[in-house]
Amino acid sequence: MRVNRGPGAAIHYETHGEGPAVLLSHGFGLTARMWAGQVEALAPANRLILWDLRGHGRSDSPEDPALYDPEACVADMVALLDAEGIERAVVGGLSLGGYLSLAFHLRHPDRVRALMLFDCGPGFRRDEPREAWNERTRKRSGRIAAGDARALAELEPGGHRDLAGVARAARWTMLHHDGSALESLPSVRAPTLVLIGEHDAPFRGAADYMARKIPNAEQVVLPEAGHTANLDNPAAFNAAVSAFLARLPA
Repeated sequence: MRVNRGPGAAIHYETHGEGPAVLLSHGFGLTARMWAGQVEALAPANRLILWDLRGHGRSDSPEDPALYDPEACVADMVALLDAEGIERAVVGGLSLGGYLSLAFHLRHPDRVRALMLFDCGPGFRRDEPREAWNERTRKRSGRIAAGDARALAELEPGGHRDLAGVARAARWTMLHHDGSALESLPSVRAPTLVLIGEHDAPFRGAADYMARKIPNAEQVVLPEAGHTANLDNPAAFNAAVSAFLARLPA
């Protein structure tokens, strides 16, 4: 299915199952297909909404760089829920998708039943590390646009219609402009699951920080998993997420 987000910016999404809504956002360079291992485990008790971020997979890749701003992605998430007639959902994602889930909560807390933050960080408080991150994303974008073999190997194989769109997403969607998402952590009132692969060293500190700062958050360190925890250890991932969802108040 597709939801129209303006000229050249239609968003692909799919739904699975019936029950309370769960909106899942994928990591950079991946697509909704990354959640294939979760459908059978979660769809019997939940209504899963999976989507391809703009520039990724089967979604459109607008040429205007301004259309890749994280705020545009948050607006896409609102549009997906609206298209399905859903007022509140469990909102979660991995890596970039986890950060966007936190950004969604910052803008629309009344629409978040619960948060699930997988192998991600909340951004940066200080300018220096933020700019270092941004510079790495700019370089990554350039390597993808140039067809660098190592950069392309980090993307989902055969998953994208337009690699130029993926490069634009790296250049613009991945950028951090301020510390608003990080500063919002103490104000989160939605039940929150912070899950991190035990071998995801670059994001372990960020996960620990979020678990400390978000009131009543619960943290799971997934064994035998790295940055893509749901792909590395799907059985343990599905068990942890299913248990969290089952504990949520109606």
